[in-house]
Amino acid sequence: MEKKPSSASELTFPIVSPGFIERRIYLIRKHKVMLDSDLAELYGVSTKRLNEQVKRNKDRFPEDFMFQLNREEIDALNRAQFATGSEKHRDPRFPPYAFTEHGTVMLANVLKSHTAIHASIQVVRAFVRLREILATHKDLAEKLEALEKKYDRQFKIVFDAIRQLMKPEDPPKERRIGF
Repeated sequence: MEKKPSSASELTFPIVSPGFIERRIYLIRKHKVMLDSDLAELYGVSTKRLNEQVKRNKDRFPEDFMFQLNREEIDALNRAQFATGSEKHRDPRFPPYAFTEHGTVMLANVLKSHTAIHASIQVVRAFVRLREILATHKDLAEKLEALEKKYDRQFKIVFDAIRQLMKPEDPPKERRIGF
């Protein structure tokens, strides 16, 4: 059992950069997720212990909190990321679990360690930051599209004017004198 510190000043947690966590967030089945092995590392437990706690508390992890990867997803993940933590020392009979943002918070509650709780806060902040970045990119894309539409109209006018200037003039009608 973990010894509880007597004061907040005794709490020491490894400092993990947001970038470290963000690089371990993947988009799988249209969800931003973290793998069990990466979370185990952050929460300071073994992947085996983490998964044991998940199995003991299965009712706390509905499908929108956690799911197990299939072979195609594992292969795709390995192709995209040269080597993932989940495949380095994992028994191939046990595919990794993927946890959504809500699943990572629930996991910290199930593990009940100060390290897990602290790491969970960092993980949630990383998910929030990614959401903000994606929202910013969406706003930029919308602004760019509006500018393209605006400038397309303006350039159409310019191109139409240039085409008018390039058209050969109709030759003047000759006035015949006499027969």
